[in-house]
Amino acid sequence: MKQILVIDDEPSIRFLLKKMLEREGYAAITASDGDEGMHLFEETPFDLVITDIIMPEKEGIEIIMEIKKKYPDIPVIAISGGGFNSPQSYLNIARAAGAAAVLEKPVEKETLLSQVQNLLIS
Repeated sequence: MKQILVIDDEPSIRFLLKKMLEREGYAAITASDGDEGMHLFEETPFDLVITDIIMPEKEGIEIIMEIKKKYPDIPVIAISGGGFNSPQSYLNIARAAGAAAVLEKPVEKETLLSQVQNLLIS
């Protein structure tokens, strides 16, 4: 069973993504911020990471950069609803930092699951 780490500071988003992934047969573990997410990542072998960009403690761009530096083969999906800038601005930075896919919130179920499946196959 493929292990997916979901990092997002919004409890409802974490819950929704976790349930969506579990219904498709994935094991999903959640973290409420970047520090917790990286701690879990160092303890557990994950096959894929889904991270929000704008979060307290450690932001998604930092997470992407750390993962890609230490584990370049682990795909990362970045998600963002924006902040001070448009979501696309943050997602462009995430892609440049090494995210394999970027999705704007609210995330479409079919789009997310398609990206997850494609990244776990390749």
